[in-house]
Amino acid sequence: MTDVRRADERYPGGDEAAGISSRHAFSFGPHYDPGNLRFGAVIACNEERLAPGAGFDEHPHSHTEIVTWVVEGELTHRDSAGHETVVRAGDVQRLSSAGGVRHVERNDGAAPLTFVQMWLAPREPGGDPAYEIVRGIADSTPYAVPEARAMLHVRRLTAGERTAVPDGAYVYVHVVRGEVTLGGETLGPGDAARIADAEGVDAVAVTAAELLVWEMA
Repeated sequence: MTDVRRADERYPGGDEAAGISSRHAFSFGPHYDPGNLRFGAVIACNEERLAPGAGFDEHPHSHTEIVTWVVEGELTHRDSAGHETVVRAGDVQRLSSAGGVRHVERNDGAAPLTFVQMWLAPREPGGDPAYEIVRGIADSTPYAVPEARAMLHVRRLTAGERTAVPDGAYVYVHVVRGEVTLGGETLGPGDAARIADAEGVDAVAVTAAELLVWEMA
C-alpha cells in the first residue's frame, strides 16, 4: 500500500521572525496527531530553512537516531560530545543521541540553508551517544543505521531514469528535488510516499531528481 503525503500537507513550525522555517511530515510539537506518529522507524522528517545567522540554540535529544541531509547551504553542528562540523550538500550526518546529548545547529554562512532532518526510533533505548559524517556520499551507496534496522538509499536520477524502490516491510521515499512518478502518482519537492510491504515498486524521474529512500524492517 502506498500513502502519498504532499509538501503542502506538512505541519508548519519554526520562528519566521528568527529566520527559521520548519515543515514537519509527522506529528511534532504542538501539532499532535495520534494518527501520524511514525512510519516504520521514522518518527520525524523535517524540512528546515535557516536564514544566514539563524539557528537552533543548544537543545537536548535522547533515544533517537538523527540523520541530516543538506539540500543547499552549509550547516554548522556542535554537540556536547565535542564534535563540531560543517555539513554540506551531499554529506550524510548522523547523531545517535542514545542516553542523551545536546547539540546546536546553525547557519553560520552567508547564504540561505535548507536541510532535511529525519529522526528514527532505535530498537533499544540508552547507550552512549555517537556521531558520524560521510562526505559526498555516492549515488546508490546505501547508508546503514543498524540501531533502527534501517538503510538509507540516496538516488540522483536523470530525466527518464528509472530506479527500483527497495522491497521491504516499510519504505519511506522523500523527494528532495525534481519530479518522479511512483505508483501512478507524480511527486515533487517535499512530497513523500509511505509504502507498506513494498515489492516490485519503481520510481521514474520526470525531471532530474534527488530522492532519499528509507528501507526498514
